[in-house]
Amino acid sequence: MGLDVGSKTVGVAISDELGWTAQGIEIIPIDESQENLGLKRVKQLVEDYQVTGFVLGLPKNMNNTLGPRAARSQYYGKRLKHKFGLPVDFQDERLTTVQAERMLIEEANISREKRKQVIDKLASVVILQNYLDAKGKLTQQ
Repeated sequence: MGLDVGSKTVGVAISDELGWTAQGIEIIPIDESQENLGLKRVKQLVEDYQVTGFVLGLPKNMNNTLGPRAARSQYYGKRLKHKFGLPVDFQDERLTTVQAERMLIEEANISREKRKQVIDKLASVVILQNYLDAKGKLTQQ
């Protein structure tokens, strides 16, 4: 399961059974200030899709350092590992939101308002697909 963790939402994607392609599932509303991280919904999705691990976007700065958003993603990953006991990997997500937005503008010609509603889900797809692609290249070597 791929997750794009933001301050207000978590975009969710899953892979096919062979681990080749990522598909967007939904956007879970969260409230970090209230520690409402949407873990009840994640639990339902883990059970429904028989999830065996998580891939979280790690929002690094362009100079490869980690900032406050990366720390929040790492915290979310620790919560997932503690709650579910499943492996948690992190995928560099620099420019994934930009890539997702470009896809929505150029390929789907979606309005700005509609983009806001789906951008986190598409970003989670990009994060998971990048992870799957990198993993596939490693196993082929």
